[in-house]
Amino acid sequence: MSKEAYRYFKSNLPHTRWWWFSGEIKEEDILFQLDWLKENNFGGVEIAWVYPLPLSRKGPKLLDDEWSRLIVYTKEQADQRGLQCDFTLGTLWPFGGSFIPEMFRSKTYKGYSNQRLKHSWEMAYNENPGFILDHLSKEAVIWYVRHFGSALKSALNVSTSGLFCDSFEVETKGLWCDGFEEKFKEKFGYNILPHMAEIENLPDILYDYRKLISDLLLENFYLPFTKECNSLGGFSRVQCHGAPTDLLAAYGFSDVPESEALLFDPEFSAIAASAAALTNKQLVTCEAFTCMYGWKPRPGPAPWQKEENLADIKLLADALFANGVNHIIWHGMPFNPENGTNQFYATVHVGPDHHHGKKLGQFNRYMATISEAMKAGECFGDIAVYLPLEDMWMKNRLPIDLCQPGATYYWEMRNVNLPKILKGHHPLWISNFYLKNAKVINGKLVCGNKIFSHLYIDVEWIDYFALIHLVKFAKNGLKIIVKNDFKEPGKDKNSDFNEEKKSLLEYAVQDLPPPLISGENLPDFWCRKFDGGCFIFLAHPLSQGLHYPAKYGFAYSKEIVFRKITICFEGKTYPHEIHFKPYQSILLKVTEKEIVELDIAFDPGVPKLAD
Repeated sequence: MSKEAYRYFKSNLPHTRWWWFSGEIKEEDILFQLDWLKENNFGGVEIAWVYPLPLSRKGPKLLDDEWSRLIVYTKEQADQRGLQCDFTLGTLWPFGGSFIPEMFRSKTYKGYSNQRLKHSWEMAYNENPGFILDHLSKEAVIWYVRHFGSALKSALNVSTSGLFCDSFEVETKGLWCDGFEEKFKEKFGYNILPHMAEIENLPDILYDYRKLISDLLLENFYLPFTKECNSLGGFSRVQCHGAPTDLLAAYGFSDVPESEALLFDPEFSAIAASAAALTNKQLVTCEAFTCMYGWKPRPGPAPWQKEENLADIKLLADALFANGVNHIIWHGMPFNPENGTNQFYATVHVGPDHHHGKKLGQFNRYMATISEAMKAGECFGDIAVYLPLEDMWMKNRLPIDLCQPGATYYWEMRNVNLPKILKGHHPLWISNFYLKNAKVINGKLVCGNKIFSHLYIDVEWIDYFALIHLVKFAKNGLKIIVKNDFKEPGKDKNSDFNEEKKSLLEYAVQDLPPPLISGENLPDFWCRKFDGGCFIFLAHPLSQGLHYPAKYGFAYSKEIVFRKITICFEGKTYPHEIHFKPYQSILLKVTEKEIVELDIAFDPGVPKLAD
């Protein structure tokens, strides 16, 4: 691993989320589970504090001295075993709790939000659900991180931990903050408040509203969150999905961006991976295997829980690696004593009562091997693709057939994929946020340490300020491909938008550079470039197109799949034939002299099929 990866994680072995249920926590049970994790080749844990189980005995209160003592003990014991130990910076999903001062509560344009933090750790001793934090207030966010972090201070002094922010599960309809009306008028020149009751039927005004909400979340939540985590001596690991913001920009603010699957399709992870590449981040983690075969509300259990096919799990992991993830976080392991039967309702089960035997530890070793290769050097990228953020902000609610658990709006980006026409290339997403600081040098787009030969645009809407950057880049020699005519979003249009658009279209080109990989029916793949060569991970074709909920036994196969490909890397051409054996993916090492297929074979066993 790189120095940065080692600074954050102790090894390439996958981690697991560790569900601590509010109640009695015994030291011997902590040791039992840590020892089991070590024996089964896990690299670490992320402790998440959640609701009490029925009939459980009361335990420490959230953030009290006994709670903090147990955290320090766990951290010390994890360190002794060489295990990473990260902490969720809250209880349940959105940040909040009974301790949130009224002035820091989440707001709508009508007043304080009615959303409450149900099923949290505090549920065991506080009948009143906690308040949700105002995620649009920098003052509130800084106060919250320092308040919660103070109870973790001694544990953070033991060694470095990641401080985790889960997906954004704050009610977004009518989201507001103090001073929003004034900020909006200053930015857009009109009063938003008279339109709020009908705003979902006013797409141009809704666009302006979402644009400001996005800016406030970036400036007042995601940026200060990482800064405060670093001040505490930790690093931020953040899931930005679910937030009404520029996800690409938000992920870029975190020390370690984290995606999720399978509530989000594997292709979604390319957004987090692109943000990492654009900001020179080494690690891209993923909360993996969540609700793989479907979801049932608490108390669950999830479909096929404790009967999961390891072959299915493997192909989902391979799909994630082929979309930019390079470290897996199992979701997850419930807190249990020896011979305990606790389970978490929405997860692939991790624990001694799983049914994979010794193959579990072997599989973790397999994932560590792929992780190591996918952290080498830097992410390869040849074409920048404009993220259709404006398109998603101009739309509103998803049709019923596209909805999934927790998915309601287009702007959540669950249905946004890189263009199929670029298959074989290695495209990365880019947005206006990154264009602001990008440059064109020798006809190529330079963004951070990434250099792109082309910028590909296939959208219906482009913000005026993004268009100005694009025109400037085109005039400076950047090859920009524009697939469709586009319009200006927002209520008040700029008088010169059409003239600027005309200028861009005059400079636009249609030719694409040679792809990294050419051939028919290409599998999904990801590439990491290092001095003198690259690693290319090609996922088994059955891992393509995975979508929630996956069919039980989807990995089942008997056939060997052949593909003839040609790799074009740094001016050299490498013809190669690949053979995908059942359940197996492929890792290639390409150097100036040769192309080598590395041995990553792991037999997960033949999956069972649903009756």
